[in-house]
Amino acid sequence: MAITQVAVYAHLSPEDVEAFGLELDAIRRDIEERRGTKDAAYIRRTIGFQRILDLTARLVIACSSTKRGWLLGTAALATAKSIENMEIGHNVCHGQWDWMNDPEIHSSTWEWDMAGVSAQWRYSHNYRHHVFTNVIGIDDDIGFGVIRITRDQQWHPRSLLQPLQNLLLAATFEWGIALHGLYSEHERAADDAEKSAQTKAFLGKIVRQAGKDYLLFPVLSGRRWRRTLTADISANVLRNLWAYVVIFCGHFPDGAEKFTPEAIEDETKPEWYLRQMLGTANFDAGPVLGFMSGHLSHQIEHHLFPDLPSNRYAEIAVRVRALCDKYDLPYTTGSLPRQYLLTLRTIHKLALPDSMLLATSDDAPETSSERKFGPHPATAVDAPAGRRGLRTALAERAGHRRIRRAKAVES
Repeated sequence: MAITQVAVYAHLSPEDVEAFGLELDAIRRDIEERRGTKDAAYIRRTIGFQRILDLTARLVIACSSTKRGWLLGTAALATAKSIENMEIGHNVCHGQWDWMNDPEIHSSTWEWDMAGVSAQWRYSHNYRHHVFTNVIGIDDDIGFGVIRITRDQQWHPRSLLQPLQNLLLAATFEWGIALHGLYSEHERAADDAEKSAQTKAFLGKIVRQAGKDYLLFPVLSGRRWRRTLTADISANVLRNLWAYVVIFCGHFPDGAEKFTPEAIEDETKPEWYLRQMLGTANFDAGPVLGFMSGHLSHQIEHHLFPDLPSNRYAEIAVRVRALCDKYDLPYTTGSLPRQYLLTLRTIHKLALPDSMLLATSDDAPETSSERKFGPHPATAVDAPAGRRGLRTALAERAGHRRIRRAKAVES
C-alpha cells in the first residue's frame, strides 16, 4: 500500500539522505540571506494591484449596461479573487512575509477573502497538511474527506458517487476548505466550550463574507442589484474552480506518493525533505500562470520551503531540479492539462472497489510502495558505479513492464 520506508523507496542510502537534506538547508539559508527590499516591494505591489483590480471590476459590473461589460467585470473580479486567495492570502498565512514585521502583511493578522477563517485554515493546512504531508490517517487533505484518492483509503459504496462529489467540491471549494478547517479545530479542541468558540468564529466569518458579496455590494448597486449579485456568485464559483484545479494538480497526479504513519516515526529533517519531494507534484507554468496559481505551480518547492517568499520559487526550482539529477530522484511535473487529467483518472478509477482494478495496491499509478521493487530494493550503496536512485529504478521497471506487455501481445 503506501510507502513505509521512504529512503528505501527512494533508493537512497542514509548518507545520501543526510547529504540531500544539507543541500536543501543550504538553499534555504541562501534565500533567507538574500530576501529583502525587492521581495517586500513585490508583495506590496501585488496587494495594491489586486485591490485596484477588485475595485475596477466592481465598478465595471455596476456601471456598465451591456452583457459584454458584465462578462468583463465578472472575469476581472474572479481574477482579483484568485490573486487574493492564491498569491496573497495563502502565502501570507504561511508566514512567507512575516520577516517584514509589517502588521498588515503578517500571518497572524491576515484575513482572506473567502468563507474560511484564516486562523482555522492555518492549523489544518500549515500544520496538519504541511508537517504530515500525505500521511494516511493524519493528513486530512488526502481527498479532503470526500474523495478516495488512494487505495489506502477503504472503499465504501458511496465512493461510486465521487465523480459527482468531485464536481460539487470543485464548485464549492471555499466552503469545503472552510468546513475542513473547522473540523480540524474541533478535533483538537479541549472541551465543548472551545468547540463552540471555533464554531462561533466560523459562523461569524460566513456572515461577514456572504454579507459583503451577496448583500452589501448588490445593495450599493441599486436597481442593478441582480447584475451585481450574479456577478459575485459567478466570480466566486470561477475562483473556487481555479483554486481546486491548482491544489488537486499539486497533490494528486501520478507520482505524488502517499505514506503510512510508520514512515514518519523518528523522522529526521532530511527525511522530511525527501517525503515532501516524493509527495507533491508541479505543473509547468510561465510567469503569468505561475502568478495566478500563487506560484503553486511549484508545489514541490512550496512544500520544501513553505515559508519562503513565493516569488522566489522559480529560482529555487532550478536548484531543486539539479539536486534531483544529482541524487537520481524524479521531479514530478507536466503540463496543467496533463496533471489534471491524471488526477481525474484517479478519482474516477478509485470510485470502483479494488477488486475491479487491475494494478496491485503496491504498484498502481496513484498508489505505490517500496514493495513494488521486490523484498530488497537496491540503494545507492548497492550500485556498482555511480548513484542509482529512484528515477532509474522507475524507468527500469517501466521498461520491464513494456517488454512483458509486448510478449503477452505476441503470444
